[in-house]
Amino acid sequence: MSSPATSTAPPAVRPALVPVLIYLAMLVAVISSLGAPLIPAIAEANDVSVTSAQWSLTVTLVVGAVATPVIGRLGDGRHRRAVVLVVLSIVLLGSVLAALPLGLGWLVAGRGLQGLGLGVTPLAIATARTALAGDQARSTAAALSVTVAAGVGLGYPVTGAIAEVGGVHAAFWFGAAASAVAIVAAALVYPPSADVPPRRLDVAGAVLLGTALSAGLLALGEAERWGWTSPAVLGLTALSLVTVVAWAVWQLRAEAPLVDLRLARSRTAATAHGAALLVGLANYLLLSSVPRLAQEPESTGYGFGASIVVAGLALLPFSVASFLGGRFAPQLRRAVGQRLVIPVGAVVLGIGEVLVGFVREDLWQLFAAMAVAGLGVGTVFAALPGLIVSTVPPGETGSAMSLNQVMRYVGFAIGSAAGATVLEAATAAGEESPATTGYEGIGLIGLGACVVLAVLTATLPDRATTR
Repeated sequence: MSSPATSTAPPAVRPALVPVLIYLAMLVAVISSLGAPLIPAIAEANDVSVTSAQWSLTVTLVVGAVATPVIGRLGDGRHRRAVVLVVLSIVLLGSVLAALPLGLGWLVAGRGLQGLGLGVTPLAIATARTALAGDQARSTAAALSVTVAAGVGLGYPVTGAIAEVGGVHAAFWFGAAASAVAIVAAALVYPPSADVPPRRLDVAGAVLLGTALSAGLLALGEAERWGWTSPAVLGLTALSLVTVVAWAVWQLRAEAPLVDLRLARSRTAATAHGAALLVGLANYLLLSSVPRLAQEPESTGYGFGASIVVAGLALLPFSVASFLGGRFAPQLRRAVGQRLVIPVGAVVLGIGEVLVGFVREDLWQLFAAMAVAGLGVGTVFAALPGLIVSTVPPGETGSAMSLNQVMRYVGFAIGSAAGATVLEAATAAGEESPATTGYEGIGLIGLGACVVLAVLTATLPDRATTR
């Protein structure tokens, strides 16, 4: 009898599976960051502040962080293919809603629905492991992890060009068309899952996680406007802390937890999940602020007055370098050893953070800094799946990767909200643009995250990284 690894996809469509999985991961990466280069234009079109418009990016990441473990748990069973198709359909609906000129509230609601798509990537990684075999399974999983970073920047110049010609909402129509293609491709190629018993969904865990993230990020995102010691900010912060503790306790005690935190009890697994959060934070500090930096008027003394297209192109080097970082990670592993791959990537990303913060007198320097940062991000993301898979049984791959994606998306959301807050704090009353110290602060915060990431992963025992 053939094993599940060789019988889950019909032979006629198996060659197309890897490209389709990568396309799905690329799509959700583009969708997740679709609003970043458009934030100034969204603010202008809806007559709101840039900080308010930032929620068109942050809300997608918040919903994605909550939806990822839910979708991962639903997709761990026999209904993985159906789950993927339903989620893609909801993403299409959200894309259409964001594309319609109904105001910022509806745009943010549509972007929230798009955030459900972020749960597709861990399912794609789990599918690669069960439907493919040997080196192909491992290389595809690594490619999918890197695609999360590379796809972000590749979508920027495309959507920027579309928005430049057809307006802000035209970029979201592009997202709708790309989502429709994904539905068709998945319907034709995505393999059925093994016939395993269904797993109960932890609704209480999802509610607690959603409450913790929403309250915490709302407090962080609005603290500068409301006041750091205002009752609203303090209350939301307290609510976030209480619910995140309650969520963790519930996950450890629940019979069928949303995310089995017991899988993260080993030092290696816990470090891998912490690394995902830190690199996600450092990553999105840049991805959410660099497009705005490029579009700041030259009258600020540091801005470049770039168009949306050029602002998107500033992130193209990031995507290319992220891809190359993932491709060169195996060679780096052979050169420095498995234990030092992530620390080296963290150091490179930290250099990129410093360059963006302090070395950007000319536009080409901003492009170069993003290339350096992308190289570091791609290296780290390529190394994380192997670290996770080495610590969990095959049947829990989906749940373990979902937790890692959750931490990554939490980092993304924190980076997006924190970047907006730092720039808001650096903006003087009556001014539209922040002082250059705002972008310097973002670089320093990103550098700090990279230093912590390097120290945590460099101190892992050799045996933990070579299993």
